[in-house]
Amino acid sequence: MNELVVGVIGESSELVTTENTAARWGSGMVAGFATPAMIALMENAAFNATKNVLPEGQTTVGIEVNVKHLAATPVGMNARARAELTRVEGRKLFFNVEAWDDVEKIGEGTHVRFVVDVTRFAQRMSDKGRRTNQ
Repeated sequence: MNELVVGVIGESSELVTTENTAARWGSGMVAGFATPAMIALMENAAFNATKNVLPEGQTTVGIEVNVKHLAATPVGMNARARAELTRVEGRKLFFNVEAWDDVEKIGEGTHVRFVVDVTRFAQRMSDKGRRTNQ
């Protein structure tokens, strides 16, 4: 994790379609960009900030999100997110996240990710899945 430094930035973007509206996600009845979709975009931006600097066999998983959805975005507009690494505490990574549409800022907040070993994580998930099938 020597390459992980405060200030590293990741971005993500997507077109707002009927597939990522609140009505489709079941998080509301409106045909605007869903809060869960905005959060996913922010998480993806944070993931993108780290994916090329972590050693092979390691990745990050999201463990905490604290965001505000500030403005609605209609179908047909673009949404983009930016995540900046602000603090590293061992394997815990802290990000400031923001999102915009074609007109204005639509979201802001913080996101925390945790660095995991892909193989060990997959094994733990598999072990947990077997416990439910007994």
